[in-house]
Amino acid sequence: MMLSALKGDKLKGKEDTLVFIDEIEAYNHLLTLLKFLAQDNKYTYIASGSLLGVSLKETSSIPMGSIRKVRMFPLNLEEFLYANGVGKDTIEAMRINFKNSSSLNEALHSRIMNLFKRYLLVGGMPDAVNAYLETRNIFNIRSIQNEIREYYAIDAAKYDTAHRLKIMNIYNLIPSNMKNKKKRITYTDIEDKKGKKHADYVDEFDYLIASGIALDVKAISNPKYPLIQSTTKNLIKLYMNDVGLLSSVLYGNNIKAILEDIRSIDLGSIYETVVAMELMAHGHDLYYYDNRTKGEVDFLINDHASLSAFPIEVKSGKDYSIHSALNNLLKNEDYHINEALVLSNERIISHKNGITYSPIYNIMFIDDKESDLEKLL
Repeated sequence: MMLSALKGDKLKGKEDTLVFIDEIEAYNHLLTLLKFLAQDNKYTYIASGSLLGVSLKETSSIPMGSIRKVRMFPLNLEEFLYANGVGKDTIEAMRINFKNSSSLNEALHSRIMNLFKRYLLVGGMPDAVNAYLETRNIFNIRSIQNEIREYYAIDAAKYDTAHRLKIMNIYNLIPSNMKNKKKRITYTDIEDKKGKKHADYVDEFDYLIASGIALDVKAISNPKYPLIQSTTKNLIKLYMNDVGLLSSVLYGNNIKAILEDIRSIDLGSIYETVVAMELMAHGHDLYYYDNRTKGEVDFLINDHASLSAFPIEVKSGKDYSIHSALNNLLKNEDYHINEALVLSNERIISHKNGITYSPIYNIMFIDDKESDLEKLL
């Protein structure tokens, strides 16, 4: 009635009238109302919200079957390349090259790596990308990224003071954890109290993950397909949801740390964050291999095509061929792992002992094998 009173002359039918309800989590009862609006079938509805993932978990009556959930992400690397003028034909040619294990020529590799490094600075938050395209000014970009982190703190204010402080403590620990060898959360660091466990912070972790503010990667010591059967919940790594936000915390306005090859700067955490973003945006649940005696591998995903785990190791330096934990993983016949991927700055795609060595930007095409399987079906 209110819509018709305001916009009655513009309301048509379901196919040409879209009602967009923004920040719907401010009124949780409207999520249930969507079911009846869908049944009414008069108009098309879209609801969005920065904390909608949290609200859906807390809503007692979710209209399943009446709504379709779509999770939004920052621009991934492929979308960032499009935004910077790289054409679809070029991307498709790169996709075919990756599939056929053909390396890019020096000129194209150099151009894509140049844009990849800028992606590390800018990230995929739309306002930050627009600021980069319009001004190329790192101060403007960092200002937007700082505001986004402040908004995360404001969003967390829906909780009481104790929960809010824990949430922000965990979030603020992510960059420093990325610099540690293990990279996973140390629970005693959250409040600087001994004896703390994962169980003490379940609500805080759920908030960060459900809201999309952080990307979770679960530990696995027995990497058998499907990986969810071997998850260890209390050994978790968190990544920031956008690489630009991470680089702004780590390096501020110093663009040389990323754009120039400075040997003293380890970009491992930055590279891993890009890979986590890409895999998550492509619908993968994220895991990592953790074994006290055999070491750690950065990422494991389910390879549904071969019904096995697929390990991914990320290298930012020149020692990309050194990976003892990955070697140990492949040698174990009980895991039935057929192949693995190592991503680095190296231009040449090569294969050795079941491992494919590929440029870091080819993480864009990791799902090609499953796409082929879908075609057969």
